[in-house]
Amino acid sequence: MAEASAAAVAPNPELLEWPKKDRRRFLHAVYRVGDLDRTIRFYTEAFGMKLLRKRDIPEEKYSNAFLGFGPEEAHFVVELTYNYGVTSYDIGTGFGHFAIATPDVYKLVEHVRSKGGNVTREPGPVKGGKSVIAFVKDPDGYTFELIQRESTPEPLCQVMLRVGDLERSIKFYEKVALGMSVVKRVDRPEYKYTIAMLGYAEEEKTTVLELTYNYGVTEYTKGNAYAQIAISTDDVYKSGEVVNLVTQELGGKITRQPGPIPGINTKITSFLDPDGWKTVLVDNEDFLKELNA
Repeated sequence: MAEASAAAVAPNPELLEWPKKDRRRFLHAVYRVGDLDRTIRFYTEAFGMKLLRKRDIPEEKYSNAFLGFGPEEAHFVVELTYNYGVTSYDIGTGFGHFAIATPDVYKLVEHVRSKGGNVTREPGPVKGGKSVIAFVKDPDGYTFELIQRESTPEPLCQVMLRVGDLERSIKFYEKVALGMSVVKRVDRPEYKYTIAMLGYAEEEKTTVLELTYNYGVTEYTKGNAYAQIAISTDDVYKSGEVVNLVTQELGGKITRQPGPIPGINTKITSFLDPDGWKTVLVDNEDFLKELNA
């Protein structure tokens, strides 16, 4: 009986290879704002994003707006959520920042400042390096890092989250996740932190997830502002099986079993990583159908 039981739960090697074969990319980051029109105006006027689509769901008392630097079919975008009557949210201590790549950080900072943006770190080289960066905050208090790059196919290039065990998180995102690879790792013992960039291509060519571990800090508050990232998959059900296996090994949990969303029929599954950060996997074909509809 014991041998039969062990065989029943043994992971299928082919299944665990699925995330690396799957067509995955970052679709959007979802977070809540207190004034949707104000944030749309700031992102379009200060950052140069485009309003791609907007929808109002009065029966559920919320509105969404999707903004980015190119069409959703090929670019990472932000999905803003406004809940009727809620004007502010707690960002918490765990969420770090989004990042925008630009050819001239100095010029963009002055433009953001002219539109009322809060510059929290003036442009200049990083300590001990050559990369030119700056930090600004939007009207809701979300931090955006501005990174100087001569060119990039994906200006909206980072989502930074803080984690309590970096090695565990790397294993989780490489396996589940999402088939990601570590594209860059930096340890700064003098500042007591380590970062790992994970994604599906080189850092300069795509959006990456930046995980930050601060020495000795194992837990952070999540707040109620940042919600999740969405990533595409060719098979929600097979991806869900992998998620189930990996959460059993490394922690986290499935929050929505694979299947279609009522009324939309887009197939998704969602889960939490070991630190409680949420990811939603979205069926590739269903996502394109939803956009076209």
